[in-house]
Amino acid sequence: MKTIAWSEGSWTREPVSVNEQGATLAVEAAAESDWWRTTAYGFIHDDGHALIKEFPNESAVEVSFILNYTQQFDQAGIFITCDSKNWIKAGVEYCDGFPQVGAVVTQINSDWSVAPVPEWMNKEVTIRVSRSGDAVTMRAGINGDLRLVRVAPLDPSLSWSAGPMFCAPTRAGLIVSFTKWAQGEADSELH
Repeated sequence: MKTIAWSEGSWTREPVSVNEQGATLAVEAAAESDWWRTTAYGFIHDDGHALIKEFPNESAVEVSFILNYTQQFDQAGIFITCDSKNWIKAGVEYCDGFPQVGAVVTQINSDWSVAPVPEWMNKEVTIRVSRSGDAVTMRAGINGDLRLVRVAPLDPSLSWSAGPMFCAPTRAGLIVSFTKWAQGEADSELH
């Protein structure tokens, strides 16, 4: 994996503040920032924060951050996008009293999957997405032990971008410290 400089990405929406200290990028989310399309809630949000660059086929992207947020729906991870109706976010979201690893896959409408990971609290979490053919494989974990989170379709005829993402759907003041952004070859195995 080759480290990507924070300056190589473009923001989908500028954060409230950005503070780069060495390899760490501390960013503050705007209040009520999020991505979601319609399903179950009936609303569309398209104003989360992501620092993205090209995500070519047969490549992988890794993002690491410190999981220390505790408010409902605070989240950080990786955003994969080609347009406002086709995107994926994979990461850790604080939901119903626990940090939960999961993903939202959106193809016109959003879906959502989560699983509690309270043991990850106050640790450096790594999210890895690997694109190959018509699929993206999402993994997450701590201490180099990444577990499979999800496999989802990804239309190979579209141009995709990916990078660190964070949102604060219910409050102001969320600050996330990203410690790594890297890109390399796609994973050779699914499991």
